[in-house]
Amino acid sequence: MSEAAPRWQAWVDGTASLNPGRLGVGLVLVAPDGERRELARPLGRNGCNNSAELLAIVEALTQARRAGAQCLTIHSDSRFAVDCLNGRDDTAVPALASLLAETRQTLAGFAMVEIAWLPRHRNGDADRLARGAVGLPPKPAPTTPGKHRQRKRRR
Repeated sequence: MSEAAPRWQAWVDGTASLNPGRLGVGLVLVAPDGERRELARPLGRNGCNNSAELLAIVEALTQARRAGAQCLTIHSDSRFAVDCLNGRDDTAVPALASLLAETRQTLAGFAMVEIAWLPRHRNGDADRLARGAVGLPPKPAPTTPGKHRQRKRRR
């Protein structure tokens, strides 16, 4: 891959409404020219949150390939998915092992894919889309650390 190859960006999240429960995925795909595409999709099946996270990555890879991407950075707040796909962890759970194999096979169709972890609070758009896909409301915005309501003192 040359350094001049255009790099796409994807932010992904998967959710299980209950855990395990109904699965949904959300993603934001951004082309090198800045064009932004959002996708929220219920998966029509049940599973755990780790399944949902891996399926969100597969969906991002599928959408990126359809859009013509060859080089892609995927941002996920799932330590499990990121660590497994980057070779730092694995699983003995058959259903998850199968999904990991499927995801790795899909990765092989690209010139370059980087999978990067980010904190959940920096993945708000993908989280909102994934939750919306299964009919859940967005999570409330996190409070800023150190900014607590002050109590009135009684005298």
